[in-house]
Amino acid sequence: MKTHHPKLTDFQGKRAWHLIDAEGQVLGNLAVEAAVILRGKNKPEWHPSLDCGDNIIVINAEKIVLTGQKEAQKEYFRHSGYPGALKRTTAGKMRKEHPERIIEKAVAGMIPRNRLKKIILGKLHVYAGAEHPHAGQNPKPLTLK
Repeated sequence: MKTHHPKLTDFQGKRAWHLIDAEGQVLGNLAVEAAVILRGKNKPEWHPSLDCGDNIIVINAEKIVLTGQKEAQKEYFRHSGYPGALKRTTAGKMRKEHPERIIEKAVAGMIPRNRLKKIILGKLHVYAGAEHPHAGQNPKPLTLK
């Protein structure tokens, strides 16, 4: 019995678009589901060396739920590379300034750090409000478990 190895051309015209409403959803649960769909692990023909996932649109990112004291205690870090240039931002401040980055960073942490990461994250589209410019792709609403 031979092992079937899928080709990238098998997925080119078959990428679906999914719409996730983040209102009232817990951040970790939403990020796990989004990462699985973006990588394509929900498909029977998934292979770790190929980008076989679908596109995801997340709306209402500003209404995501952070459990416990994460709103005040969770910190996001960035560094310019210069000595003493470490910047810290709490989740509460990030929600006010850039609410879509909270979801982007959570999903990015669940994607393997390899050559496909940038390509996979390019299929994630996050918007703070309920409006999005991808109506032409006819996204299917996705309910999370």
